[in-house]
Amino acid sequence: QVHLVESGGGLVQAGGSLRLSCVASGSIFRLNAMGWYRQAPGKQREIVATVSSSGSTDYAASVKDRFTVSRDNAKNTVYLQMNTLAPEDTAVYYCNANYYPDYNYYLNRRPQTAWGQGTQVTVSS
Repeated sequence: QVHLVESGGGLVQAGGSLRLSCVASGSIFRLNAMGWYRQAPGKQREIVATVSSSGSTDYAASVKDRFTVSRDNAKNTVYLQMNTLAPEDTAVYYCNANYYPDYNYYLNRRPQTAWGQGTQVTVSS
């Protein structure tokens, strides 16, 4: 089982920046894509950004050019640098990882998904 622990959330004024981190630990044979999702009050969880194991990135249109996702494979860590934050970015941000727990899962192409507990980001106007 893999555990994801996020950090770096908080309260920031509009126009400010925050950097989120997420560390994966536990039974990991191979980490595949990692990413960030967010859920605002009364809304569904939505994808924010993802990064593949090779470093390819993808972003939601609403955050492109403001947010940057990156990862450190040696540390099993994914980051989300958020700049020019706006009140509509207020949400709980969740880390997500797609992974193989051991070689058997890898051999049989049975990736698993893990979620972090979430970290609150609040942007004041």
